[in-house]
Amino acid sequence: MPPGHGWLHTRMARIDSLLSIVAQQGADELRLGTDREPRMLAAGAPKRLAIPATPEETLRELLGELLTPERERLMREHGRAELVYEAVGVGRFQVRFAVGAGGGFEVLFRRDAARSVAASRDRNHAPAVAVAHRPAPALASPAPPAAPPPPAEVAPPVPAEPPAAPADAMSASLLGLVANAAALRASDLHIDDGAPAVVRVDGALRRLGDEPVDLAAALALGPDREARIARGGSLDLGVEAPGVGRVRVHVFRTASGLAASVRLLPEAAPALASLHLPVAVDDLVELPHGLVLVCGASGSGKSTTLAALAQEALRRRSIVLVTLEDPIEYALSAAATSLVRRRQVGQDVPDFASGLRDALREDPDVLLVGEMRDPETIGLALTAAETGHLVLASMHSRSAASAVERIVDTYPPARQGQIRVQLADALQAVIVQRLLPRARGSGRLPAVEVLRVTHAVESMIREAKTSQIASAIQSGRREGMISLERSLADRVQAGEVRPEDARTAANDPASLAMYLAK
Repeated sequence: MPPGHGWLHTRMARIDSLLSIVAQQGADELRLGTDREPRMLAAGAPKRLAIPATPEETLRELLGELLTPERERLMREHGRAELVYEAVGVGRFQVRFAVGAGGGFEVLFRRDAARSVAASRDRNHAPAVAVAHRPAPALASPAPPAAPPPPAEVAPPVPAEPPAAPADAMSASLLGLVANAAALRASDLHIDDGAPAVVRVDGALRRLGDEPVDLAAALALGPDREARIARGGSLDLGVEAPGVGRVRVHVFRTASGLAASVRLLPEAAPALASLHLPVAVDDLVELPHGLVLVCGASGSGKSTTLAALAQEALRRRSIVLVTLEDPIEYALSAAATSLVRRRQVGQDVPDFASGLRDALREDPDVLLVGEMRDPETIGLALTAAETGHLVLASMHSRSAASAVERIVDTYPPARQGQIRVQLADALQAVIVQRLLPRARGSGRLPAVEVLRVTHAVESMIREAKTSQIASAIQSGRREGMISLERSLADRVQAGEVRPEDARTAANDPASLAMYLAK
């Protein structure tokens, strides 16, 4: 077999989000290059694609497994390398890598319209086939036809996506923005009516082109939803974005007009081990009952950790898992011995409290509560945890001690003593998260505080001595606890995060400085 020929087995690549735009816009070519703005063409005529110049590192991440070391070697030695690639739900593309004039590289995706697959077909990739490598003419020249590949091997099944409501279909213009954001590895997309869109990549904000967005047209909400927002409300949608995955859309009104925040979600709940938490928490899913809290600010990865814990419980146990989410986010995969029942607040159930009340009559083993927001929801979650159910829930809090106090302070003083006793009996663990940019490369890493409720901690909660919880965490490493500052210091000393980022994330900078000095 000549060098470079063979099969490429891969899951959906980041580049698929850009290729989906090519298909939607009726284009037939996508041209990328290091430190160049991507270009999209239809029959040789340029079509607008508002994406900034892609540095080489970003371009390599977009291409993923397409640019293997072997293909890069052939490209450098022979001037170009070619393959046939079938993008998820989009179609087949002839791909040509070529050495760039400035020493980087360029890549051309030319759509094979005659062999394109419909978007409704299997979401897994058919294999990509490498074809001959010859000295390269100009990048714009058409790629030679490739022989049809042999039948694709059967890929392993992926978890079923939670269905989106038909009313939550995404407009073409909004899908284009989401696809552009996904191509840049953004976690969030922010849109203000009449202004250019902004994305958050590794925690930092950057503008997504200069074109103002007509948000009302992009959202296509319909009269009922527009009236709800006009009355001062907001709207949460869980939407399926073809070629990207599932996204969470929060629409609201500001002093300057309509706005939306869009959270991009992976296709499926991640494995707990892939979160790189500094201490093991997987044993929490084996608990027969009790409350496990995941806390942090917005964007700290609470939903990701909750979904990973739920997926781990489904993997290890035979359970009925009931989730209450606003909206439904990650897909969860259940084995034949388990059941998953997912309910979206505002769509399947009016609120968290009603859903929890119903769930207690649905024979659950594990309950996932998207957020504990009000006294009724908190009270029902504590009752469920006390009556033989494992409850996984999230709330906004900067530390384990403040999470305890926030639950207690939700109630009037006359009831706080009772709630402390109930919480001391039900609470099993608190995980508090921060996400920090990596010191080297792209992406972010978690720093966490983990509290395990031992007998000593139970007494602190019951007797309103939560100020002592921080000391219990510092001395509880043997019980699986870790303070946020210890976690931050470990990341800094390992060279994984920068000291200035750790200081910004710390609750107690003096404690962090002490750990760093050791």
